[in-house]
Amino acid sequence: MTDPRSPARLRERLLPAVPADGVPTSTPPPPHDSRKQVSHVTTTETGPLPGPAAAPVPEDGASLEAFGYRQELHRSLGGYASFAAGFSFISVLTTVFQFFAVGYAFGGPVFFWAWPFVLAGQLLVAACFAELAARYPISGAVYQWSSRLSSPSFGWYSGWIMVLGQIVVVCAAALALQMVMPPLWSGFQLVGGDPAPLSPTGAANAAVLGVVLLALTTLVNAVDNRVLSLVNRIGVTAEIIGAILIVVLLLSHSERTPGITFHTSAGSGTGLFGALLVGSFTAAYVMIGFDSAGELSEETHNPRRTAPRTILTALTAAGVLGGLLVLGGLLAAPSLTDGNLATDGMSYVLTSSLGDGVGRFLLADVVVAISVATLAVQTSASRMLFSMARDGQLPCARALSEVSPRTGVPVAPTLVVGVLAAGLLLLNFASPDAFLAIGSTCVVMLYLAYSMVTGPLLYRRLRGEFTTRGDGVDETGRPLFSLGRWGTAVNTGALVYGLFMTVNLAWPRAAVYDPTGGHWYFQWFAVLFVGASVALGAVYRFWSSRQAAVCTTAS
Repeated sequence: MTDPRSPARLRERLLPAVPADGVPTSTPPPPHDSRKQVSHVTTTETGPLPGPAAAPVPEDGASLEAFGYRQELHRSLGGYASFAAGFSFISVLTTVFQFFAVGYAFGGPVFFWAWPFVLAGQLLVAACFAELAARYPISGAVYQWSSRLSSPSFGWYSGWIMVLGQIVVVCAAALALQMVMPPLWSGFQLVGGDPAPLSPTGAANAAVLGVVLLALTTLVNAVDNRVLSLVNRIGVTAEIIGAILIVVLLLSHSERTPGITFHTSAGSGTGLFGALLVGSFTAAYVMIGFDSAGELSEETHNPRRTAPRTILTALTAAGVLGGLLVLGGLLAAPSLTDGNLATDGMSYVLTSSLGDGVGRFLLADVVVAISVATLAVQTSASRMLFSMARDGQLPCARALSEVSPRTGVPVAPTLVVGVLAAGLLLLNFASPDAFLAIGSTCVVMLYLAYSMVTGPLLYRRLRGEFTTRGDGVDETGRPLFSLGRWGTAVNTGALVYGLFMTVNLAWPRAAVYDPTGGHWYFQWFAVLFVGASVALGAVYRFWSSRQAAVCTTAS
């Protein structure tokens, strides 16, 4: 009997036979075990990619069955919960408070203008993802989309890179507590006396706080997705209200005009272009994770209708709010030259400009936002692991693909993500430079994985194999989300932007990633981590293919 995980067997399942008329068959593929069926991709090497929904789908489970999967995750998420999943992953309060100081230190006030550039580029990517989310509403979005647009092998690497990147994002999000908890109350500085994240004691304390947070988020993630949804919705609502309140208060306490955003004097001395390149790291780190609505498609009601819109609205809302936060911080800061903006960032602005009482109250809201963001990223990563394991494409696939019938949650992937992220936090004990190394690496990994979707999608478009004309309707009977005639232009822009930012963020700038010197591995951390990830993936795939060949020969 042929091993179901062998490359030939997987390709047979992912790329079904094409009849004479050039349209793929819709017969579900054979199961890879007795419990569930594997992914069924409605694509082909030679024919167009038709939309899989030809008529309104009355029940959410019927949509999933068309791809050869059984409904196991519980569908309990509505439109706002789906929006909350994407918004909480982006979490403007978490990311702006975490990396405002970095952007200002290396870009000066002009780093603000990197924000609209990154937002525009990411909206191009999100528009492409929205098209795919409407047609393939399956957990493990990036992995599933890339596999259908390219090949099972290429899709596997995109999923592998994405899930490792998400695990690093979990770690980076948990580290953000150090930016707000010690300023909120000095008692939260449990290790040493210097709370600055780039100091040895600050970095060590960040790891301690992060491990505690990961223990809590792992518990919530493992309980029930209804509990998870409730926590997410409450947290996102509090974050949105808090962010709007902070923006209003900062703008009402402005010390200068918006013209300051054209100044580079406080930056790194690299000139306007260099300041924008390095300063764009803050915006790039903020505006990732909008695909989370697609990751949770199997837990969302009417996902073909809901997911595309929440992908776009979550990114737009977070992008606008985040830009206003950055602008408000620059305008309300008591000083642009005393060095505090480049070390303490937005926490310094809040407590010094708005008063200790109001500032601490708002910092408490930021703590909530960070906690919910860590929870959301861990959820997204666990669903990616589950999706790949369900196809038998990871070690310990059977355990990782188990779903609790009572809670509808894949518990094992949640635990794996929590443990691995906590392990990465230990790097902060080695050196405070790990803070920037971890942050840059997670962004590079996600940007690369995104490009492994937009690249094959553009290739399909140019060959006329991806068309959205007459490809069906969503669950409400309305046409699926489509870019129409703008598809190729938007897709091209998304790919060019994604590749440019991947190179920009991974570039081993010593001044950024190894400012104290002597840690070449931190300077090259992003490049080394990506290379090691690909190499480890190649070793695993070689080993699994050898195992499959042995099983085939034995049978």
